[in-house]
Amino acid sequence: MDIPTGHEQNADQIAYWNGPGGQRWANRQQAQDVVLAPIADLLIDRARAKAGERVIDVGCGSGATTIAFARKVAPSGHAFGVDISGPMLARARESAPKELPVEFVLADATVYPFDPQSFDLLASRFGVMFFADPALSFANMRKALRPSGRLAFACWREPRENPFFMAPLQAVYKHVPKLPPQGPEDPGPFAFASEARVHRILGEAGFTGIAMEPCNLALDVAIGRGIDAAVQGALEIGPASRALEGHPDDVRAAATNSIREALAVYAKGESVPLPASIWIVTARAG
Repeated sequence: MDIPTGHEQNADQIAYWNGPGGQRWANRQQAQDVVLAPIADLLIDRARAKAGERVIDVGCGSGATTIAFARKVAPSGHAFGVDISGPMLARARESAPKELPVEFVLADATVYPFDPQSFDLLASRFGVMFFADPALSFANMRKALRPSGRLAFACWREPRENPFFMAPLQAVYKHVPKLPPQGPEDPGPFAFASEARVHRILGEAGFTGIAMEPCNLALDVAIGRGIDAAVQGALEIGPASRALEGHPDDVRAAATNSIREALAVYAKGESVPLPASIWIVTARAG
């Protein structure tokens, strides 16, 4: 498998997303696209991509948002998906309809030599929180935007506002030690939760007109398939899954029961909608 050459500080992320972790996310592609569809819809609405525009989708993963942007800018525009994960990009290339103006590249956006001033929109759904030096990464990406270009991305708000993550994880913590604590500026899902930090990073990278819209949603982790599907999802990817890695079967079984109890509180018929809270961040290139 090809592994991208990246900024040395991003080596841990590149290793993770090209290893078993990245493969698990790729395997969950169809289900995750359904779970996260409300966020994709919000992002695409706020990004306002138009026919003929050229779009970079950073951290595009398995390609759902890149494909959606390609539909918006077709036939004369172009959607360019960038990700460090070979397994997820393999799924993206399989999923992309042949008639769409879409392309995927395995690369670290921190160092990738984008064509200067050739894109109208830089977008991302949860793909920008994992850079070790995000101001450096955004500065490189901004070079790809025309002077009239714009930025739109989705990132998670504080953990306490996201039972989507924390309900299964807190259930698992009844049985296993907590994951190593992450600093507020360490790469990870909540690295952009701080409004002040996002403003500082984007300002340092040269963006202006920065705005952050808080959006509260309910995401059906069961995708209409009942509590068993919701529990299975928590065991396959995400922080609860990571916390259980390497533990024996009896501990996993007890934790699975606790996850089921925690999620049952949210169940509505065959759906299990968990509260989630994100920022939609927008800015201008110049």
